[in-house]
Amino acid sequence: MTAATPVQPKLSAVFTLPVIVASLGYFVDVYDLLLFNIVRVPSLKDLGLSEEEISQIGANIYNWQQAGLLIGGFLWGILGDKLGRRSVLFGSILTYSLANIACGFTQNVEIYSILRFIAGFGLAGELGAGITLIAEILPKELRGYGASVVASVGLAGAIAAFFAVKLTDWRMAYFIGGGMGLILLILRVNVLESIVFNKSLEKRGSKPVPWWTIFTSWSRFVRYMRCMGIGLPTYMVIGIYSTFGNEFAKALGIAEEIQAGTCVLYTYIGVVTGDFFSGILSQWLHSRRKAILLMMLMTLAGVAWLLSGGINNADTLYICYVWLGFSIGYIAMFLTTTAEQFGTNLRATVTTSVANNVRATVLLTLPLFQFLKKDSGVLHSGAIVGAICFSLALLSLWRMEETYGKELDYEEN
Repeated sequence: MTAATPVQPKLSAVFTLPVIVASLGYFVDVYDLLLFNIVRVPSLKDLGLSEEEISQIGANIYNWQQAGLLIGGFLWGILGDKLGRRSVLFGSILTYSLANIACGFTQNVEIYSILRFIAGFGLAGELGAGITLIAEILPKELRGYGASVVASVGLAGAIAAFFAVKLTDWRMAYFIGGGMGLILLILRVNVLESIVFNKSLEKRGSKPVPWWTIFTSWSRFVRYMRCMGIGLPTYMVIGIYSTFGNEFAKALGIAEEIQAGTCVLYTYIGVVTGDFFSGILSQWLHSRRKAILLMMLMTLAGVAWLLSGGINNADTLYICYVWLGFSIGYIAMFLTTTAEQFGTNLRATVTTSVANNVRATVLLTLPLFQFLKKDSGVLHSGAIVGAICFSLALLSLWRMEETYGKELDYEEN
């Protein structure tokens, strides 16, 4: 007698309610996360600030939002491992939705700063908890496809935010973001908890693993830092090359006026398609590491193109930013890999905190870029920061565990 051939799960399993709701959750997450960047100038100008005050206070408010992301990344992750992934998705979306609606009513910068901190804190739980839940719910053969769907739908939220501001005013844009979140909250009522988490909770009582052992266990710490390292190029491209696209255009000698916001928009158009592609690529290669390496090398080629000095017109520059966006489109893939690297009892803590820590690396890379720019110029400074980030990313990927098809029903001891 021959052994029965294992039944392969159908691709339609990807398009289930948890995946759809996680995708819409990431859509709202990205919309709300980028909204302050887009409305920073008009909102602060409307509150009566001068041009100099807008620059200084705007940066301060942005830092408050980033602080919320950093703190929330750990707290929501810990709650996700203690109370469940579903509870985090409810709590986080309620927090940032109400904070964004309140932002639409703000009348002074002090309250604005506090509300952006609360919004950042709430937003910190969305992506990590969503990716963790999807990784545990979907069959191991389909996790890459699930990441593709979540990322491509979610990152479209950036494009939606640009057009919401273009078609309305800044206060209405905040109301739209908060309203979408509350509608999504209703849809989440029917989303079930991960079976893997429930099984873990039943057998966990005798051997709890505190979250801080991520940093006291050498094996866990190395895995954690590797997961952060492979994500470095993604937010370096967004936070420096795209956000300061007008400065790179000037350094390249492009005569046309280049708006930084337009560079960011073209980058996110690329990210949407790239994140969809990277998940399919990992399924085709049967490897997370090979897919991430290929996307990373494509990003390196795009950075070399941008900094080489060969771009001399706006159209070519925008094509370069689409290429860069497409190439860094492995954001959901590196977070799926992160979720697969750790046991169920630490998985949400790690995935949620890594997601937000990588976002916050801009707080290190951007000051370095600004410092170097004074003496080295925009292009050379961009090259130095890029060399550091890519070196760390490639070093992190080297000898990293391959997790494609890995069973996730296990615990950290």
